[in-house]
Amino acid sequence: MTDKLTVSILGTGIMGAAMVRNIVRAGHTVRAWNRTRDKAEPLAADGAQVVGTPAEAVQGAHVILTMLHDGNAVMEVMRKAGPALRPGVVWIQSTTVGIETVDAAAGFSAELGLIFYDAPVLGTRQPAEAGQLTVLAAGPERERAVVTPVFDAIGARTVWTGEDGAAGTSTRLKLVANSWVLAVTAAGGEVLALAHALDVDPQRFFDLIDGGPLDMEYLRVKSAAILDDKLTPASFAVATAEKDARLVVRAGEMNGARLDIAAATAERLRRAAAQGRGSNDLAASYFASFAEGLNSSAVGDGASLLDPQ
Repeated sequence: MTDKLTVSILGTGIMGAAMVRNIVRAGHTVRAWNRTRDKAEPLAADGAQVVGTPAEAVQGAHVILTMLHDGNAVMEVMRKAGPALRPGVVWIQSTTVGIETVDAAAGFSAELGLIFYDAPVLGTRQPAEAGQLTVLAAGPERERAVVTPVFDAIGARTVWTGEDGAAGTSTRLKLVANSWVLAVTAAGGEVLALAHALDVDPQRFFDLIDGGPLDMEYLRVKSAAILDDKLTPASFAVATAEKDARLVVRAGEMNGARLDIAAATAERLRRAAAQGRGSNDLAASYFASFAEGLNSSAVGDGASLLDPQ
């Protein structure tokens, strides 16, 4: 294996595009494919080779990385790439998917002789762009010299969860982590909605918890996105968050855990998407607390709270 890899990135959305740029900056050859090619074309200016089909992307690649919308897309795209895949190629599967998809991906890899890594990531737009993601990785130790340069290019930290990607240990940990992210964001939105309904200045709530065990930076970041009406561009879009919330619920059901908060969060995100906010940041689940549409209006010192029409 040479120091310079040829890496195929399948899926160039918020996360995939950032990965392409960072892997190119690390000195590797990157072939980028996206279902809507126009969205991938700007990556050519960053040094990527933009191609028209998954098969073109994976031809001759050392490493394939999938960062698509969901598990169905992952398997559909990899099957399309199938005729161009050769045994021994490393597949890094980084899309957030359900446990069933890990099983399907591992089986597909075994059929074609691919070396499979279950490797979702923690982080949103900004850490992705900065190459500061946390990579959760499971896969054979013998090939880590191949995947490590890719992980180092896209992340600041790699957490190894096991040597068998087929076991889905990284996906399981990612679903647990996402359940926390989703719950905190939904609860934060409800806090602000209740403050609005009760005519309580939200700043009084933040002053009340300031520096104590109930305070947390993530709550303040997502609350600021709502209060300052800065929900675009999304760090983690409502539509994607709903998909992930339903994966969390499904994983619990499959393993004997009823997850009421995750189920309620999925429904809140669905309502926010139905209000036309699917591409907003997931903090926009705030809007699901109100039956009517919302407008921004000035409140206090130039801040913005979102009022029912």
